[in-house]
Amino acid sequence: MDTQTSKFKVRLGLFIAGGLALLVITLFLIGRQKNLFDPVFKLTSTFNNVSGLLIGSNIRFSGINVGTVDNIIIINDSTVRVDMLIKKEVQQFIKTDCEASIGSAGIIGDRLLIITQGSSEASIVKDGQKIESKEPVETDAIMASLKVTAYNAEIITDQLAKIMIKVNGGKGTLGKLIQDSTIAKNISQTIVNLKKSSKGLDENMHAAKSNFLFRGYFKKKAKADEQKKKDADEKKKEMKK
Repeated sequence: MDTQTSKFKVRLGLFIAGGLALLVITLFLIGRQKNLFDPVFKLTSTFNNVSGLLIGSNIRFSGINVGTVDNIIIINDSTVRVDMLIKKEVQQFIKTDCEASIGSAGIIGDRLLIITQGSSEASIVKDGQKIESKEPVETDAIMASLKVTAYNAEIITDQLAKIMIKVNGGKGTLGKLIQDSTIAKNISQTIVNLKKSSKGLDENMHAAKSNFLFRGYFKKKAKADEQKKKDADEKKKEMKK
């Protein structure tokens, strides 16, 4: 009987010790997350809509978790105040022109508060100071915009498909150009004729330049072109000076 009682007491003691150890670890983790063991300072900001931000949500600065949301209070029908607890060691980097905005951890992650970087000329924030805020973009508005974009893309895709079906079927001007071999041959012959005409024109021009009747005209034209080129070069030099 005494042996069983001793075993029961040992088990009870181990159970209580394990429970206490688990409680201490839990309190430590919660305290660490809430910055209960680090020196902190307070900041506040106001929003028209906190967009699902919760007490205890993380606060990020330069992509690093630096604090947590301490309290969220409705001031009136258009203003919500957010109180922040931030690590004291970060205070030297947060300036008075920093802004608070509400974002999310990933595309559909938990909401969090983001403090933007300020300018180097601004002064450091003080404990309890209010900083400006940026209103969050609502997820519903983004989804509505994406829905409209997807609908428009669907219409455009359908129209392009109909056009390509007509082109492949030889309908319309473009379809005839692609499908009709006679038209394609005519276009090719037209290009060949244009090349021949251009070559003939060059030959006629060369012959005209050799003719003594037009020689004076072409010389004057060449001198005029040369003078224009010189004037343009002089203007460029003056602009560079």
